[in-house]
Amino acid sequence: MADNSTLMSDTGRSLLADSSILDSKITESSKENLFRGSASDDEEEMPQIETRVVLPKEAAKCEELLKALETIKIMEVPVIKIKEASSGKSEEKLIKSIIHMEIKVPYIKTDSVEEYKNSDSPEFETIFVIADFQDPIFNDLHKADCRVLGPPIVLHCARKGEPLPFSCRPLYCASMLNLVLCFTGFRKKEELVKLVTLAHHMGGIIRRDFNSKVTHLVANSTQGGKFRAAVSLGTPIMKADWIYKAWEKRNDIDFCAAAEEFRKEFKVPPFQDCMLSFLGFSDEEKKSMEEMTEMQGGQHLPVGDERCTHLIVEENTVKDLPFEPSQNLYVVKQEWFWGSIQMDAKAGESMYLFEKLDSPELKTSVSQLSLSTPNSNRKKRRLRETLAQLTREADMSPFPPRKRPSAEHSLSMGSLLDISNTPESGITNGETPKSCAKPSKNSTPFLPKQSARWQVAKELYQTESNYVDILTTIIQVFQVPLEKEGQLGGPILAPEEIKTIFGSIPDILDVHTKIKEDLEDLMINWTESESIGDVILKYSKDLLKTYPPFVNFFEMSKEMITKCEKQKPRFHAFLKINQAKPECGRQSLAELLIRPVQRLPSVALLLNDIKKHTAEDNPDKATLERAIESLKEVMTHINEDKRKTEAQRQIFDVVYEVDGCPANLLSSHRSLIQRLETVALGDDLCDRGEQVTLFLFNDCLEIARKRHKVIGGFKSPHGHTRPPACLKHIILMPLSQIKKVLDIRETEECHKAFALVVRPPTEQSNLLFSFQITTEEPPKENWLKMLCRHVANTICKADAEDLIYATDPDSIEVSTKDVDSTLSRASRAIKKTSKKVTRAFSFSKTPKRALRRALMAHSSVEGRTFFPASENYLGGRVASTSSLAGIHSPSLINLPSVFEKRSHTLSRSTTHLI
Repeated sequence: MADNSTLMSDTGRSLLADSSILDSKITESSKENLFRGSASDDEEEMPQIETRVVLPKEAAKCEELLKALETIKIMEVPVIKIKEASSGKSEEKLIKSIIHMEIKVPYIKTDSVEEYKNSDSPEFETIFVIADFQDPIFNDLHKADCRVLGPPIVLHCARKGEPLPFSCRPLYCASMLNLVLCFTGFRKKEELVKLVTLAHHMGGIIRRDFNSKVTHLVANSTQGGKFRAAVSLGTPIMKADWIYKAWEKRNDIDFCAAAEEFRKEFKVPPFQDCMLSFLGFSDEEKKSMEEMTEMQGGQHLPVGDERCTHLIVEENTVKDLPFEPSQNLYVVKQEWFWGSIQMDAKAGESMYLFEKLDSPELKTSVSQLSLSTPNSNRKKRRLRETLAQLTREADMSPFPPRKRPSAEHSLSMGSLLDISNTPESGITNGETPKSCAKPSKNSTPFLPKQSARWQVAKELYQTESNYVDILTTIIQVFQVPLEKEGQLGGPILAPEEIKTIFGSIPDILDVHTKIKEDLEDLMINWTESESIGDVILKYSKDLLKTYPPFVNFFEMSKEMITKCEKQKPRFHAFLKINQAKPECGRQSLAELLIRPVQRLPSVALLLNDIKKHTAEDNPDKATLERAIESLKEVMTHINEDKRKTEAQRQIFDVVYEVDGCPANLLSSHRSLIQRLETVALGDDLCDRGEQVTLFLFNDCLEIARKRHKVIGGFKSPHGHTRPPACLKHIILMPLSQIKKVLDIRETEECHKAFALVVRPPTEQSNLLFSFQITTEEPPKENWLKMLCRHVANTICKADAEDLIYATDPDSIEVSTKDVDSTLSRASRAIKKTSKKVTRAFSFSKTPKRALRRALMAHSSVEGRTFFPASENYLGGRVASTSSLAGIHSPSLINLPSVFEKRSHTLSRSTTHLI
């Protein structure tokens, strides 16, 4: 084969020569077929060759290696052709082909390799397996040009069922098998020789020149043609440590140096060896960019520092430099900075150089654009036309004015209505929605109509055209590049993240492109009887189908953008680059995505204006009214769906946050109204001083306390881990059970307190639950009014103010004094410890119901009342087993009377409130 690589007999051959054969597994050698003589080749018979696998010293002691060799029956053997010597050149050995030959004896153990290392003998094909390539035996065999393998490559072949490979260089492992490496920036020959040798030992191929077949560039510098070529092709650029660390893992058979998780640790960062300064940015922007510089391997210096390699300039604010830059300093626009981060490699500076206003290039361009005509009146006329054109574009476009169109386009009415602000240069190559590929018809001129109805119709068309352009920009500038395969540096976002951000934008664009085309036809063929309402009615069902999915999850889309921008620097850089493009009008992606939320209300207003200027006898009058109603129906449906979606999402958040929350809280008619953080002022619901959270819904009140011990997080089927429940359910109370809301007056010993008078249907007396608000928002007055309004709605009562009753804290024995003191916290801790100890020493494990019956029976014998029977609305805690055992002791005989006194006091203080 004419293209076969050459195997030089001289062991001093260049390490960077492209002489690897089996290392790269290229198809130049026919390894998969046994050698057959060809009629066109020499018809010499294949000589008899004996294959040998020799294990010297330590290799012979490895049991795993011996077992592997017993399973390998074939080795690869090169067929050598001797090229006769020519004038001035010595003879050369050429690899003619690779054949498979049987290994009759699995291995030969030996302490000396002298009798086996004669590589020139045609009778034997010998492979030496050396356990350590640092061993002196390895050096002797390598100098003798013998075939040397390491134990990991033998184990690899045994696992894969492959023959022992042929390699013209010692091969220890397969960590870099099939990887093609190229080196750049290394000045020390010793370091380069070491790296190349290690790469060869791991199966790597070395190329002197960089080309598209190179899989990895190992760089010691970010300068030079090889580096630039690797960046343009998206070839991974690695540090030298990548090879060293891979060699440390050489004995791991499953290890691959090209694995993404391992490789990304040793990629050359974009700003390696770069010292950056920033000019013209706000303090916040500058700080953010300096932090990003450090994250990407660079350093930042003050402006003017002589060590600086790059000066990043905000070209929109900086018109001139404060100093004369040196020849070694790159003065570049900020797009270079963000582009380097997005590509995950330093971009070339030549495309992003900053040019001052007084630069010769800029002066030349200005002089060429000047109105150099002999007639000054012509100059003035052309200037007025230019200004008028710019004014029209500024009025019709939501973005800054574009460049002045050509004269032939500015003469037609179609160009006046063509307010497309997405230049052709902004359209990227990639898959586009079907609506984007249709050409505009507005090149056909049509005469302007001066009626008020026509003017508003023209405005509707202009805004619709603008809207379509914005949606096209979102897809072409943002979505398509993010979905593009083969991105430099790998995908910026995951597919599910892209879907969350953009949602149904392509579907919305398709619908509005059709609406724009119909409006365009209508404007071209305008008559006063043309029906604008029919255009909207035609697509009302499509609008109803496409808008709710996007509007309902718009907040989730914004949250995903914020999250990805914080966690993924490449996405942040991607947004910065595209935001600066003229087609985006310096608006962020989130600002552009809000346009669909605003569009339908805007269309409804324009249709109302058209209806006002439509005569009563015009058939379009009634059609416009139906079109407006259809839009209102779409918006009502969107708002209702959004409200339900948000309400259900909030309820689910409560369910996940509250441990033990009742399942019946989830209801389609229920919505969360307000959340309030409080502290319990009584012992009825929980211990006094505990943190309690109130969730007010439109028909019920969920009360939960802060957990003392947080359980593990919840993992959804999609793999997202929710935070652990931090609250514990106490009670879910219907609002109809709240009889009065007590506004407790402010005193020195009582602040921001209120209470609820509650009567459950199973209770004979009222219960009092008192709380202190611990947050500034909402104010207590607003909270009480809100609570009473929803209570009144639940019980169908007109006047909600009648439910609020102002009272003094002393009348209901409520105080906020020392509620969070050290003594109070210690008291609560003692109670908790006591309960734990009681439960630990309770051998009978008596059920709560049995305890309650026993206490009630004892209370009835004494002729006293005790706790209410309802489990959900207990006025106090159930006594423990130890308390029940000692019920006749003098210290506990008066315990029921305490609760009786409290119950009587509560009854007296609340009877007159009902």
